[in-house]
Amino acid sequence: MDYKRILTIQDISCFGQCSLTVALPILSACGVETVILPSAVLSTHTGGFTGFTFRDLSDDIPAISAHWQKEGIEFDAIYTGYLGSVKQIDMVTDIFNAFSAKKKCVKIVDPAMADNGKLYYGFDEVYAAEMARLCRNADIVIPNITEACFITGIEYKENYDEAYVMSVLEALDKDGMKNVVLTGIGYDEETTGVVIKLGDSIKHYTHKRLKQGSHGTGDIFASAFSGALLRGNDEYESARIAADYTLRCIENSAGDENHRYGAKFETAIPYLIELLNK
Repeated sequence: MDYKRILTIQDISCFGQCSLTVALPILSACGVETVILPSAVLSTHTGGFTGFTFRDLSDDIPAISAHWQKEGIEFDAIYTGYLGSVKQIDMVTDIFNAFSAKKKCVKIVDPAMADNGKLYYGFDEVYAAEMARLCRNADIVIPNITEACFITGIEYKENYDEAYVMSVLEALDKDGMKNVVLTGIGYDEETTGVVIKLGDSIKHYTHKRLKQGSHGTGDIFASAFSGALLRGNDEYESARIAADYTLRCIENSAGDENHRYGAKFETAIPYLIELLNK
């Protein structure tokens, strides 16, 4: 197995099992050298907490990137998650351009900005439009259905059918996003899954739907997908591995009312390694 290096750019929520505190251990467990670029530091994530602290690290990002370029550091992939501002989206675009100039570098964007029909705290439609611009620069985009709707301007529907999902994928394609892994897609109460679109090819991987949910599962999925991809799996197989692992993380968290803030992804890392080694 080739030893790959990935850069992941997202925030650090010190408590709450999301973003970099999820991405770093999962990518490392995949056997991938993981370089981090924190976009912000928060005391907790913003889902279900109030009074959290937030320190914007935007001013540090250009200097860090410049130092890496001076040192001749290269990446096999760049994977972005939660970005705190339009300014940071611009900076990430510059990083994409800088580190893709000399070496083929797979650019993966998880437009972590919305769920359940609503934008996250602190974001607006201007931010969504700028995130759409970043997605156009990516090789692979990993939105949920809400994020895909904000990116394309399609009206969000809580209840939908396959024709609606195909219309969302078509809109993403027309907007320049040819390779998409659309998460959380299910057409009945018993199942959910992911739709993988690569150019004109569309496949759907389905697994059982759990009643309970957890914060940070999008980060778990995107991190496992990125790690599996750099292990040499194709996009469909990477999505299958990530979906099965995320499901196990949620299952391992079920019934614990004191753990409402995230998923117990650490307990399922042996299962992830098992999936990768099959």
